[in-house]
Amino acid sequence: MSSQHRRPFARTSRIIAVTASIAVAGVLAGCAGGTAEVNSDYGFATAEQDPNSAITIWADASRQPAVEAFEAANPDVKVNLVVDDGSANGSGTFQTKIALADQAGDGWPDVVFSTQTNDASWAAKETNGVQAFAAPLNKGFLEDDYLSGFTKGALDPVTVDGTVYGLRNDLAPVMFWYNKALLDQFGYEVPATWEDYIALSDKLAAEHPGYFLGSVGDSFTGTYVYYWSGAAPIFTLDGDKFGSDLSDPNSKRVTDMIDHMVANGTLIQDSVFSAEFVAKADHMVGTPGPVWFSGALFQNPDSVNVQPGQWGGSVPLYWDGDDKVTGNVGGGMWYASSHSKNLDAVKTFLEFITTDKATAGTGGLPAYQSAADAWLKDQAASGIYDGDFENAVSTAASSVWNGWGYPNFSVETAYAKVIIPGLAAGKTVAELADEWQKEMENEAQVAGYTVG
Repeated sequence: MSSQHRRPFARTSRIIAVTASIAVAGVLAGCAGGTAEVNSDYGFATAEQDPNSAITIWADASRQPAVEAFEAANPDVKVNLVVDDGSANGSGTFQTKIALADQAGDGWPDVVFSTQTNDASWAAKETNGVQAFAAPLNKGFLEDDYLSGFTKGALDPVTVDGTVYGLRNDLAPVMFWYNKALLDQFGYEVPATWEDYIALSDKLAAEHPGYFLGSVGDSFTGTYVYYWSGAAPIFTLDGDKFGSDLSDPNSKRVTDMIDHMVANGTLIQDSVFSAEFVAKADHMVGTPGPVWFSGALFQNPDSVNVQPGQWGGSVPLYWDGDDKVTGNVGGGMWYASSHSKNLDAVKTFLEFITTDKATAGTGGLPAYQSAADAWLKDQAASGIYDGDFENAVSTAASSVWNGWGYPNFSVETAYAKVIIPGLAAGKTVAELADEWQKEMENEAQVAGYTVG
């Protein structure tokens, strides 16, 4: 997606598959040895260091070019890249693979990229007597001057009790994207509120059937784009207490909006990464979506691939009379392993991958402020987007609703299990709401949270 989207990747000899040595890690349980005493310089127990050892990086295909750019800029650092799914769509790949390595006492990567914002909730904790995987970053390992360069609030999802355990790759606030060419052709205005958006859907359905205003065919669109942006308390956390309330008025009006627009045909059910969506993209009049749609859809030759000035980005939609808030879709995270035997190389990598102006953010808005400033200026000067794109993105980035929770499981899995197949079968979200909420509550209980 940036942190969520996929693209094909070339296989090279240095890309390591997830091998059988990890797959059989369970057989090796009990092999983990004790770690050294806490390093007072870093705030965690460090392994014996080998500055000549390669660092192993787990990342998704979208991050591959950025890792390759690091290699080109740092030829003395040996890198083994393992391409995985980045835990996209709540797959839990990161957590599952680390659990196997913990069990084996070996096989930990040095750096991991995840598309999820909730991994710090488990990666920062000791598991079964094994040191927490994620290394504390603000206890001496990384300098304060560097950490203070991140956009305000960017590191909140990876900060636990004042300790930073990860670095944000990109910010992913939801804004409104609009097809200027079609709006001009049809004589419509860019909506400013959710009420405007619904009214536009009715006009579009009546006057231009077949044209649409977004998709609910991905688990991230239905949840983060609509419910989070609508300040719906369906995924909240208070300490160890998880909450999901689809009967709340904010939740119900999002549900009603989705059902209304699915019924009138202006919300489709294709994944935005599918061939079916791409085939229909010239009929998309607008859509709420994350900032990283800029690279994943609109500047992607395999997707929407817009012409300069054809599309624009505007500030997030909001409910008339309510706070002007929005949602957030991912914004990947980089984690350093506390087990790494080459922490100097890890540090070099992390600082490069987050600050390099050519690669930081990987198609989206970088989380590091100086890189973000450069990205925004480049986008605004490119002539690709209509309107005040820089202001739209900046407004979105400062408007993310703070009522959403970061437990150690994803909201996407329950949506994928209940809502996507339910909609495909002709049911409404309202009809599925109780089942969906129950599924989230069940997942919370399995993860060790109390529900209420």
